[in-house]
Amino acid sequence: MTDQDYMREALKLAGECVSHGDVPVGCVVVSADGEILGRGRNRREELGRATAHAEVEAIEAACAALGSWRLEGCRLYVTLEPCPMCAGAIINSRIAEVYFGAREGKSGCCGSILNLFCENFNHHPRVYGPLLEQECRGLLEEFFQGLRKI
Repeated sequence: MTDQDYMREALKLAGECVSHGDVPVGCVVVSADGEILGRGRNRREELGRATAHAEVEAIEAACAALGSWRLEGCRLYVTLEPCPMCAGAIINSRIAEVYFGAREGKSGCCGSILNLFCENFNHHPRVYGPLLEQECRGLLEEFFQGLRKI
């Protein structure tokens, strides 16, 4: 699979959010050999938890699949630029690479507001993006336009 294929998997998960009233964000964590280890989607509204972000859910699933909190060599694909909490989870789990779809001008921590991955932490994942930006941004815009009509 290509990077675009993994992002399309994340986009499918993002699409599942809408029926629950959640902002459509999806994420997959992929091993060095290309196996999807963890999938996640935004579930803040569905579960009523501030920490129920797509990245956190995917990271937790990947850790369970590997039996370790260390996700060294893994790649994370997410449809929206990670927030500070998710960037921290990425750093703490030692994910090697982050691919994001759309920039997030209000809370993005891969360069939109700041780049936490360039700060003086013990781990610095490589960041790539935007990837499939139009598709990722379009899903978000469609969701928010729907809210404005209500």
